[in-house]
Amino acid sequence: MDDDGNVLDILMQRRRDKAAAKKFFRKLLKKQGFVPRVIVTDKLKSYGAAKRDLLPSVEHRQHKGISSSDASAIFRLA
Repeated sequence: MDDDGNVLDILMQRRRDKAAAKKFFRKLLKKQGFVPRVIVTDKLKSYGAAKRDLLPSVEHRQHKGISSSDASAIFRLA
């Protein structure tokens, strides 16, 4: 989701492990063409692990209010 509230991408997978999170982040980074300043996700631990590997300098915020029906991982572009 960007600052205007538009959903950037959603990836539905059977598993929500570190490998799936890395795949999602790589797909979104390729699509956006730049590295975001902040990533906002739900509290699933695999997002933090994938972010540490792929985007160590990006701020990561986690919120329990984000449900899988909204979007499981959100890139803030501001």
